[in-house]
Amino acid sequence: MSLPDFLIAGVPKAGTTALHAALAGHPQLFLPQVKEPKFFLSDGPPPTVGGPGDVQTYQEHVWRRPDYERLFDPAPPGVLKGEATPFYLYDLAAHDRIKALIPDVRLIILLRDPVDRAHSNWTHLWVAGLEEEADFLAACHAEQARKAAHWADFWHYIGLGLYGRQLQHLYQRFSRDQVLLLRYRDLKDEPAETLDRVCAFLGVRTGVLTAIPRENVNRHYVEDNRVNRAIRGLLRSGGNFGHRFPVPLRLAARGPLLTLLHRKRGNRPVTTPAERAALLPYFADDIALLQDVTGESYDDWLSLDRHARAR
Repeated sequence: MSLPDFLIAGVPKAGTTALHAALAGHPQLFLPQVKEPKFFLSDGPPPTVGGPGDVQTYQEHVWRRPDYERLFDPAPPGVLKGEATPFYLYDLAAHDRIKALIPDVRLIILLRDPVDRAHSNWTHLWVAGLEEEADFLAACHAEQARKAAHWADFWHYIGLGLYGRQLQHLYQRFSRDQVLLLRYRDLKDEPAETLDRVCAFLGVRTGVLTAIPRENVNRHYVEDNRVNRAIRGLLRSGGNFGHRFPVPLRLAARGPLLTLLHRKRGNRPVTTPAERAALLPYFADDIALLQDVTGESYDDWLSLDRHARAR
């Protein structure tokens, strides 16, 4: 039986792709080339409906156990095996599936300021041409309607950032010594020290990894103008119907549209103090719960003044 010894279990847009790439370079660790197999997100086939692009993503899920185990078959003897699916923390049912199959697993969780995380999430989908809301707050306020329409978790800009309740549920199933909490900013600002923390947690040699690869970085600036709205409309249409066509054909049609959409490069938008003030009430109670659950302070995430000064 070939199952993972550790999981990078959360959260989206908090450095999980970069951490996956960094750990893959450690000789005592093995991570499959398939990032985000999403095996524990369902008990069987994934859904067949969703928002723009969701069904195509569902088609990529490695949901059959033999296929999942084959991801780890190439691991050399004696190494620790792991994978990264940053939605495991958010999906509470996944906690039970993980506990049932690999109860001794070690879980690595990266947390990011929930407003910044939500904005990065929105930007990711906006740059991909899938998000129709040009206004970040409007996209956040559309979340409940999108949930009711069964859009995938990646569209849950606010819900994905409610870490307190997610960790509370996780700690009811796993002991705290099985869970390593990291902050996104530590991975970004102190990569060598943070990677050593991860390696020590996993019980492999420290001092081997010193840098984080630049993964999943997009410098494109996408204006909201008439031409781009037309391009995004075509991309969303492809996202809704592309799953009916072979992958090579989908990519061949999507590539030129993305190239045209990304014809300009520039600084990606950042959250404004007004946007932050509007969203903080959604997270305030959960951040208090997060502090109670972890025993750590996250008061800086509630500081409007600090974020205003950072600009």
